[in-house]
Amino acid sequence: MVTSEKRRKTLTAIVMIAPFLIAYMVVFAYPVFKMFALSFTDAPLIGDGKWVGFDNYVKLFHQKLFFTSFWNTGYFVVLTVVPNTLIGLGLALMVVRLKGWLQSLILVLFFIPYILPVSVVTQIWKWVLDQQFGVAQFVIEFVTGKRISVFRDPLWAMPMVALVTVWWTNGFNLLLFIAGLRNIPHDYYEAAMLDGATRWQCFRRITWPLIWPVTALVLTLQLILQLKIFDQVYLLTEGGPFNSTYVLLQLVYREAFRTNHGGVGSAVAVLLFMIIVIVSVLQYQLLRVRER
Repeated sequence: MVTSEKRRKTLTAIVMIAPFLIAYMVVFAYPVFKMFALSFTDAPLIGDGKWVGFDNYVKLFHQKLFFTSFWNTGYFVVLTVVPNTLIGLGLALMVVRLKGWLQSLILVLFFIPYILPVSVVTQIWKWVLDQQFGVAQFVIEFVTGKRISVFRDPLWAMPMVALVTVWWTNGFNLLLFIAGLRNIPHDYYEAAMLDGATRWQCFRRITWPLIWPVTALVLTLQLILQLKIFDQVYLLTEGGPFNSTYVLLQLVYREAFRTNHGGVGSAVAVLLFMIIVIVSVLQYQLLRVRER
């Protein structure tokens, strides 16, 4: 009787887990395996190829564009991950003080960009930053003394793509920080105020330690997302000018879809996959050490 009951529970568990496992194998596991396998062949985008071992990787490490795209991806991560997190936290600290419909309105206004398609976001910012008619050119002209075609200038292009990305994605970070701040009991602040603590001391001794797990989560998510940058760069600059915004995923697109080198494109994708895994794990472990 006990054995029959145990078998029934096991069968029920298998039936419930099976849809997820099937979807996981088809959508993620098999494509990842195929990507690793293709990276060791000279296969085109569609079809089989001959085994070439590590030749694709050797070619990449002798290709200047690979190192350029690697550097640009890292530069973009530096421009976006920490600033995006700090801006989200700063906005959350201000918005959480609001009450009722005003707080809801502000949250909606900040979150609306996040739900917009990337094509809409990039088109908006092309208008805003247009050299002749863009409203942002008044600010640029005030700072630099002249109007600048920012997406055609190697010095300005990547920072402007980063600016667009922060504006687009910050609403999600804001919601995460708001949720974290709402979970901090107000009793802590009341007790601290009774002891004469200042606002800065409350933030340093109460808010920051208790919001750190959310901060670590946001930093990790941002790192993973920004390492996979492609859409904004492709739509705003197409990797230019002079490859100053060329990133790793764009190199994957070029090798696989434009030159039909599926093996080389897979090799770039494998390297990017490994970079994301290693950097994300290292960052998460460092953040956990900081939390302790």
